[in-house]
Amino acid sequence: MAGRGTAPTRRRRAVRALLATLAALAVAAAGLGGLVVWQHSYDLREEAVTVRHGGHVLKGVLALPADGEGPFPLVVFVHGDGPVDATHDSFYRPIWEALAEAGYASLSWNKPGVGGAPGDWLDQSMDDRADEAAGAIAWARTRPEIDGRRIGLWGASQAGWVLPKITARVPGVRFAIAVSPAVNWHRQGRYNLLAELRRDGASDTETAAALRRREKVLELLERDASHEEYVRAMGDGHGMTAARWRFVARNHTADAGADLPALRGVPLLLVLAGKDVNVDTAETESVYRKLLPGPALRVAHYPGASHSLVRDDVESSPLRLPLTALFAPRGLFAEGFLADQRDFLASLDTASTPSREAGAEPWRDGNRTP
Repeated sequence: MAGRGTAPTRRRRAVRALLATLAALAVAAAGLGGLVVWQHSYDLREEAVTVRHGGHVLKGVLALPADGEGPFPLVVFVHGDGPVDATHDSFYRPIWEALAEAGYASLSWNKPGVGGAPGDWLDQSMDDRADEAAGAIAWARTRPEIDGRRIGLWGASQAGWVLPKITARVPGVRFAIAVSPAVNWHRQGRYNLLAELRRDGASDTETAAALRRREKVLELLERDASHEEYVRAMGDGHGMTAARWRFVARNHTADAGADLPALRGVPLLLVLAGKDVNVDTAETESVYRKLLPGPALRVAHYPGASHSLVRDDVESSPLRLPLTALFAPRGLFAEGFLADQRDFLASLDTASTPSREAGAEPWRDGNRTP
């Protein structure tokens, strides 16, 4: 038994080992915590703002470049579908930082009913959303730190129906960045349905049943059926709340084709993802090139990106997605996505830009395929 020590000695050694382990874990946790804080520190100045327009109140964030007093050119953010807050749960911050590197401020706000904001975004039409953004731009033009002559738009997905409406309403929109924009509500819905069925390995029988169900829903929308009629016809709600049904009924005829010509001659960066199951990017590019001919339109393709321009290999991993969001949020995005937006805005300032009425912008159209 020699050399093993007494019981009290063994207990003291075990306690010391446990304390050493706990200390090491504490140091590691502190290091990881510091890494998270550092990764989520952005080269920005953020200010909570309240925008009032037409009797409505918007709770938002104005993100300014870290240095300088301005006035800064401004990018106005227009959300996609869903209950999105001003920062999109911090998803926008790496984008704001990239835009700030080009000297641009960013303005975004909670959708109505989100984060304590008054109202309900499900009560809005696409025209309502355009009016909301027009009010925000009018407010921004009163701010001394904003250059009211150099304001443009950034919008994703559902914002494809809103950006051209804003441009038609607001004189002097200087540029736009359209990320995975939708064109036609019905065609997008069919594309999304079939893409998800293929991804999930659905059989021909399952696909045919899903398409029949979709046709039944379209018939209900065409005759302006109530939510109660929808539930009776479909057997159950299938997650379709009454509020969501009203939103769909109000907006299902949306088609950007009628409004896109308002963007003709406006410098526009069209951002398309190679693994987009929500939007038919081939159709989107075709429609944009047809309706917005000329060098003012620049198209950037990201083959490995999902609809949100997150790397598809990250988004599809239940483990990698939260870890990347926590420890490397800038690494969520497809390679080049952040830099290309920064460079696009920088090109507006370095180019000798003719007026909107004078014709196309001086850059070449091009496709990025990182």
